[in-house]
Amino acid sequence: MKVENGKKVFVDYTLTVDGAIADQSQEGRPLEFICGMGMLLPKFEAAVIGKEPGEKVSFTLEAKDGYGEAIAEAIVELPKTVFMMDGKIAEEILFVGSQIPMATAEGQPMMGIVKEVKADSVVMDFNHPMAGKTLNFDVTVVDVQETTPEDLAKIMGGGCGCGECGGGCGDGECGDSCGCEGCN
Repeated sequence: MKVENGKKVFVDYTLTVDGAIADQSQEGRPLEFICGMGMLLPKFEAAVIGKEPGEKVSFTLEAKDGYGEAIAEAIVELPKTVFMMDGKIAEEILFVGSQIPMATAEGQPMMGIVKEVKADSVVMDFNHPMAGKTLNFDVTVVDVQETTPEDLAKIMGGGCGCGECGGGCGDGECGDSCGCEGCN
């Protein structure tokens, strides 16, 4: 079966950035996605369309086709008081390279990376870590399957698709006791 939109696809991959491996699938645990559902970068999906299990493809995505260019406005200097926990500044998390989960003023979650720690402030970068980077992929298609209603339930309505949860794992419907991997 060939990779096409609507099919469940399993791939092994290696992502190389700046000459070093930045990410890769784990041995025996391929990346799983439904092609055409927007789960992966569009150009990644396009590169595997038409491939069959066992086929390999290597391709490069420029920043504009990956995670975009780095945006200068996404690098901000925040007062250290933003990092107060239990009445004191959480110095143990304030070091260059530290990834800190934060939220926008509207409460939307976002990840920031510490770029610089100053006496009274911290310079944070809220760009995606791969923004501005050229992404080099080596991909092997492992398997292609028909997509089941349960697969779609995981994506469309949340829940695990086991049928025990009423479509919303952790919502109390199944009490997380159905035994489904998606609930545990």
